[in-house]
Amino acid sequence: MKNIIIYTVDYCPYCKKAEMLLQEKGLDYRKIDISENEEEYRNKLGEYYGIKGRVTVPQIIIGDKRIGGYDDLNKMNKSGELDKLLENQV
Repeated sequence: MKNIIIYTVDYCPYCKKAEMLLQEKGLDYRKIDISENEEEYRNKLGEYYGIKGRVTVPQIIIGDKRIGGYDDLNKMNKSGELDKLLENQV
């Protein structure tokens, strides 16, 4: 399975929800807490992933695909799209 990375800040309830969803699915992931240099990391994430406007957290990446935030991850999970993506990540 490809890497799952989640960029978070320590005060974000949606970051915690995203982590819980990943944990409930039994998925291993790498958490990168950007709290200490938040603006710098948000800018770098925006540049790297081509995000226009303010970069929100969490930002979830599976393999080389940027999923988006918690709402996006949850929607993919409910539709079954997340499982399909993970099946193709072997």
